[in-house]
Amino acid sequence: MAVALSACGKKDEAPAAGAAQSKPAGGAAAGGPPKGLPVKAVPVKVGDVSNEVTAVGSLLAEESVVIRPEIDGRLLELHFQEGQSVGRGAKLVTLDASEVQAQLAAANAQVRTDEQRLERTKELLDQKFISQDAYDVAKNNYQRSVAVKEEIQARLDKTVIRAPFPGVVGLRQVSPGAYLKKGDDIARLENIASIKLDFRVPEVYASQVKVGQAVAIRLDAFPAEAFTGRIFAMEPMVDERTRTMLLRARVNNQGFKLKPGMFVRVALTLETRQNAILVPEPAIWPQGQESYVYRVVDDKALLTKIEIGQRRPGEVEVVAGLSPGDVVITEGQMKMKDGAPVMVLPNAPPPTASNATVPGQATGAVSGPATKPAPAAAEKKG
Repeated sequence: MAVALSACGKKDEAPAAGAAQSKPAGGAAAGGPPKGLPVKAVPVKVGDVSNEVTAVGSLLAEESVVIRPEIDGRLLELHFQEGQSVGRGAKLVTLDASEVQAQLAAANAQVRTDEQRLERTKELLDQKFISQDAYDVAKNNYQRSVAVKEEIQARLDKTVIRAPFPGVVGLRQVSPGAYLKKGDDIARLENIASIKLDFRVPEVYASQVKVGQAVAIRLDAFPAEAFTGRIFAMEPMVDERTRTMLLRARVNNQGFKLKPGMFVRVALTLETRQNAILVPEPAIWPQGQESYVYRVVDDKALLTKIEIGQRRPGEVEVVAGLSPGDVVITEGQMKMKDGAPVMVLPNAPPPTASNATVPGQATGAVSGPATKPAPAAAEKKG
């Protein structure tokens, strides 16, 4: 019995000894080197960055004029329809010219008479039958009658109004048969094949603004469309009250969507830098007046000083401190220290159609009739 009890005691001690030996092994594993602070990081982007200045402006027609008569007269006929496109030199308005035509006929008769007198006077002068003064008087009479004829002819020409440039005629303000005085409005003529854009920028950009720079405009009337143009003229002086410069650009008006007088928002591109380095805004770690980012190098976070350039929604340009291929931390900087080990978490893949969850519907639902609660649960509730 003593031998048996001794053997049983050794068997009971064996597992305890094994457990005692396995304990240090588990502790060593738990006390191994840490994997690092979990963070999210992305590589820097390389792209083009534009330095822009924004402003508001107004659209103007390429050419615009109000059709008005230069002489008094009765409106005989309108040769256009409202909203019609007309070419250069097209006849628009005809005034009653009967009185002027009669005056022109009389002037032509007087010119012929004075011309015949001048010819006869010239013959008499050659034969020395009259003096030079008599010939000069006849010559002056002829020239005066020619001038009167030209004046009446000019007045007759003004009874017909023609389009000075190609464009679209607006709404007319008069009707045929109305008596017009010189200067009365008849209709507008607008050339909107291309549109002029006037806008102002602060004087601090005077050295950066040049003829030929591109502008992008947006309108509330067409929120989903963008239009582009180029500066072709600048006001040579700065407005003393606003300290701004007036710029004028030309925008192609394909489809005649743009109308003179529209309010637009303008973005003027002053400079475009290629191969610029861009980082997400959350990666910027400001400290006082300086800006830093944490770069991931050999699974460690290195605090790096940077210089910030242009900002745009969600991204910041870095002009110094980073190189293409660098990886910057975007989440997890709160407890970060320079040189601390980090573990970059993988980015979550976008949901696919197979595993997408419909809002309001539980995942893993089984089709079929709903199961009744177990009786035991019901009894317990009761």
